[in-house]
Amino acid sequence: MMARCPLLAVALAVTLAGCTAGTGQRDIEPEFIFRYAENQIEDYPTTQAARYFAEAVEERTGGRIQIEVCPLGVLGDEPSVIDQLRFGGVDFTRVSLSSLAEVSSSLNVLQLPYLYRDASHMWEVLGGEIGDQFLDSVSGAGLTGLSWFDSGARNFYTVREVRRLEDLQGMRIRVQESKLMVDMMKLLGAQPLPMPYSDVYSALKTGRADGAENNWPSYESTGHYEVARYYLMDEHTRVPEMQLASSRTMAKLTAEDQEIIRECARESALVERRLWAEREQASEALVKKSGVVVITLPPEEKRRFQQAVLPLYQSYAGADGEIVQDILSTGQQ
Repeated sequence: MMARCPLLAVALAVTLAGCTAGTGQRDIEPEFIFRYAENQIEDYPTTQAARYFAEAVEERTGGRIQIEVCPLGVLGDEPSVIDQLRFGGVDFTRVSLSSLAEVSSSLNVLQLPYLYRDASHMWEVLGGEIGDQFLDSVSGAGLTGLSWFDSGARNFYTVREVRRLEDLQGMRIRVQESKLMVDMMKLLGAQPLPMPYSDVYSALKTGRADGAENNWPSYESTGHYEVARYYLMDEHTRVPEMQLASSRTMAKLTAEDQEIIRECARESALVERRLWAEREQASEALVKKSGVVVITLPPEEKRRFQQAVLPLYQSYAGADGEIVQDILSTGQQ
């Protein structure tokens, strides 16, 4: 009995930290209680979509399957959660491809800089055979790809103004813990600082970092706009996020329940995209109202940024060059 006490303490701590199940069926004993790891705050689009997913699964299984959503990173950062997912310690999550590509390198293709013309182009790619192929690509790592979440376009934000490629030279820019992102920053002439998401505000405030890169909602919700007052609209990457299940978790379920999971995941992805668009507009408006200087790259300057990172296409897409061409040509007449 004593040996179980640490596990009980951990479970209690996680519950107190905010892991909650849906509010649906409560009249039967569940067959399964699963955990969904989410690193964002309660009202963030991805967290709200995770709760939609959990409640839909509970409703359609008559309460036989309950999913506890654990926001705020209480189950660990993204690399840790991916490891837990692979071995069944966590059952579901939503992660950035930048983290996921560390265990399934083919996903680097989807986050090559300046790959997509715009959001519509990206969704046309992900909604077709190419997107399905990449969802399936993680199966060898003990993961089951369920659906795609939006995370907008990533832009640079800095403590001093950046209007030209030369302005980035030597600047210490925080990036995700991803080799591709590190290599991208080096090609742009900056000094990459890979570090956990939770450390960025402090790094910007203390001067350990000169800038970072992310989307509007992340820039706003973390308060990064308070300490990095210049936002450069270059849209260097659109890094979609993948909703995942542990393959070990899926193996516990009947074929019928697996299909319910997949169906609810696809629906929750549509919910997330709608919520994302609303949140993106609200975050942009709030940040601009605060007095942040928003800079848009002129077309000729953006081409210089694009030219600087072209070596990444050979480094990360070499053998997958045909897929890159298929992505680039998607939607073109």
